[in-house]
Amino acid sequence: MTLEVGKKAPKFKLQASNGETVSLMELRGRNVVIFFYPKDMTATCTVQACDMRDVYSEFVDANTVVLGISGDSIKSHQNFVAKKELPYLLLADEDHKVCEKYDVWQLKKLYGREYMGIVRSTFLIDAKGKLVREWRKVKVKGHAQEVLEAARSLNK
Repeated sequence: MTLEVGKKAPKFKLQASNGETVSLMELRGRNVVIFFYPKDMTATCTVQACDMRDVYSEFVDANTVVLGISGDSIKSHQNFVAKKELPYLLLADEDHKVCEKYDVWQLKKLYGREYMGIVRSTFLIDAKGKLVREWRKVKVKGHAQEVLEAARSLNK
């Protein structure tokens, strides 16, 4: 399946920070924001997660589910949720299968070193399961608000 705005978003089932399994199919009827981030508890990822937390109630008002996905373990996610009081679920994609479906598992470079990792990206899926917007190589400042505005626009 090719990832393309205007087409169905790739389906997935992943373990969540609350111990349950989350399926994209089960979220039909609500908009879904999925933000992929590199690592729990790191500086930029923490800012991103907390920015989403701070506008979370507004996402709920916009009939939108927020999900964070990284390659970290459920235990790591549970610690991150508890420490930062995150009101939404974090999903564990330890084998990077979902990251690959959304084309965010890519070769990265840092200080001359190359490695595979998650490229910070966000996707907005409408209530029918269609990918309506994507943000690649996200800069965190102002991003949560921009995604919220896009989610609100789906309800008009």
